[in-house]
Amino acid sequence: MSGDDSSGSKITRVSGLDFGDPLYLHPSDTSTTALVSLNLKGTENYSVWSRSMILALQTKNKVGFVDGTCVKNTSDLVLMSQWDRCNSVMLSWILNSISEDLFVGQVFSTSAKFVWDELQETYDKIDGSITYNLHHKLNTITQSGSTVSDYYHKLNSLWKQFDALVKLPTCVCDANKEFKSHNDLIKLMQFLMGLDDSYSTIRSHILTSDPLPSVKSAFATIFKGRIS
Repeated sequence: MSGDDSSGSKITRVSGLDFGDPLYLHPSDTSTTALVSLNLKGTENYSVWSRSMILALQTKNKVGFVDGTCVKNTSDLVLMSQWDRCNSVMLSWILNSISEDLFVGQVFSTSAKFVWDELQETYDKIDGSITYNLHHKLNTITQSGSTVSDYYHKLNSLWKQFDALVKLPTCVCDANKEFKSHNDLIKLMQFLMGLDDSYSTIRSHILTSDPLPSVKSAFATIFKGRIS
């Protein structure tokens, strides 16, 4: 009878966890769940992958399992067991989002935090080749018959990756405003240069505007198919 009481108490205590507790697991939080659609390949896409994973883990309230803030309770057997279960689910989520080659090297690991830290230590690196490849994409991407919207959003995605990759020091002086203006100008020129020739007339109008519009305004003008 006491064994039944213990079992019932365990079930009650675990089911009593609410969604605000990192040890809470929703019925949909299974080991087969794919948190992100992007698989980690290596250094070339680590920053995008890790950012996507953190956002997904925040919605699940599970970031504590990779940053070490959710510590295993060794004085409560029930919560300790639940922590182990959450850790295993977390580990599966990470393994489900990495390439097959990386999977083989991590499949025997038992700690989600250990795997997360090792992936970060190994692939969170910025070298010249990564910066070059991204810069090359930015300066060679063209519309090539795609819609203006698709072209702009691909370019915007590359800009965001580049800005996140090449972190410049921040300041509150006038130089910061000047740099932002210069950066905005570069983006406008990259966008206009990659447009198909069918947009040459409206492109010429934009280039002769004074002051020059932001790249967002230029996109809006072309997308609407009118000159304002």
